[in-house]
This record gives sequence, structure tokens and C-alpha cells, in this order.
Amino acid sequence: MVLSVDIENATAIVTLNRPEKKNAITMEMRIQLWQAFEDIAENDEVRAVILTGAGSDFCAGMDVGEMGGGGVPGSMMRMRRLHRIGRAIHNLKKPVIAAVSGVCVGVGWSYALCCDLVIASETARFAQIFRQIALAPDGGAVWLLSQQLGQMRAKEIVYSGRMVKAEEALKLGLVLEVLPVAALLARAKELAAAFASGPSLALAQAKRQFQLAPTQSYDDFLEHEFSMQPLMSRTEDHHEGITAFKERRPPEFKGK
Repeated sequence: MVLSVDIENATAIVTLNRPEKKNAITMEMRIQLWQAFEDIAENDEVRAVILTGAGSDFCAGMDVGEMGGGGVPGSMMRMRRLHRIGRAIHNLKKPVIAAVSGVCVGVGWSYALCCDLVIASETARFAQIFRQIALAPDGGAVWLLSQQLGQMRAKEIVYSGRMVKAEEALKLGLVLEVLPVAALLARAKELAAAFASGPSLALAQAKRQFQLAPTQSYDDFLEHEFSMQPLMSRTEDHHEGITAFKERRPPEFKGK
């Protein structure tokens, strides 16, 4: 299998599994990765997700051996499949953590940026390497980087195609934490478990708020917030949270 999905304690661990090729994404993987996130979206038992790579690397981008075939129609088909993966990750109404070691370049970095949080090992190195093969960035990389860095810093990274090592990524705010390789997955599972135990409906609405914020005025944003909070106040999880607070005990949220 070029992709595996393991479910542990309400967390789905999605692993790119071509370590001998630095987990470069093939056409087969494009289909499997999209389907994995579509299935996770429909699985109410899964309340958090970890995206990672097998072996020592996260993802070396698209497999160059499969580029260029089929003319313009073939290229358009490949882009549609590439984009639907990004949308499936970015729009998932559940917290998603990218656990990155080693190489994370090209669309592999785009997919990591689509996640809510990125944590990295000390070996992680990121790059938008498209200039090396005379392509513009894909996977929404320019949009994603601009949102996090502003355009000037994003342009420098994209135009140069240079490697951004883990410590620089941490300083730039592109990763949340840098850890030893051996501790990376355990930390990702710890974070995911904390999110999975939370009020999943409320977290989904919070995620939606973060998605709306960059595109709206303050007043428009408040109108969306106005419709969200009354809805959340009618959930079983909200009532459990209030009851637990009064009873001085940890809440037990069920995503209802």
C-alpha cells in the first residue's frame, strides 16, 4: 500500500508510504489520499487527524516520473486530482496535524500547510522547488504561504526555491514545535488526543471562523459568529461543559 490509515483513540493517522522514494506522490496516491480524507470526513468516530510520511521523510512532492503525459487534458486531470486533496485536507471539519520529518517540498509542503498545525523534527526541511523545473507553485502554496507570512517573505521563499530548515520554519511561524525525530509522532498523537477529547462540533465551528477571517470585514465576520454561537449553545457538549464546570470535574464531550 502506498498509503495507510490507522485509527487510534479517535485519531486517524494517515501515512504516505513510499519511503524508498521519499514519499513522492504518484497518481495512485492522489486517489488514495483524497479518498482517505473523504472517508475521515464521514467517520464520526474520528475526531482528529495526523498526516505524516513513512521512513525519514514527509513528502518529496509529486513523482516527476509521472509528469507531462497526456498533453493539456492530462495535465488538467492531474491538477484536478491534486487540488481536491488540498481541499479535502484544508476543509476537513476536524483538527489536522502534519508531523514532518526530513524532506517536505513542493506540493508535499502545500499539503502540510493545509493542516491546522505543523510540528517538525530537527531534520525537517521545506522548499517550494518549482522553479527548479520551471513550474509555478501548485497545491495553493502561494495562497497558504501568503496567509502565514505575508507576500514579501512568501515571494522570497518561492522565487529562490531555497530550503527552509526546521529552526527557521519555527522562527517564521510555519511550524509550531521542533522536536527530536524519535519524539515527533508521539507528540503529534498527544496533541491529536487532546483535540479528539474536545467538543468536536465547537472546534469545527472555530476552524470555520479561522477560514472565514482573512476574507471578511470585521462586521461580516461578526454576522457569521452571530449565527454560530446560538447553535453551539444548544449542543449536548455545551450543556456537559457547563455541568462539568459547576461540578468541578473534567467534561466528557461526545461531539453531540
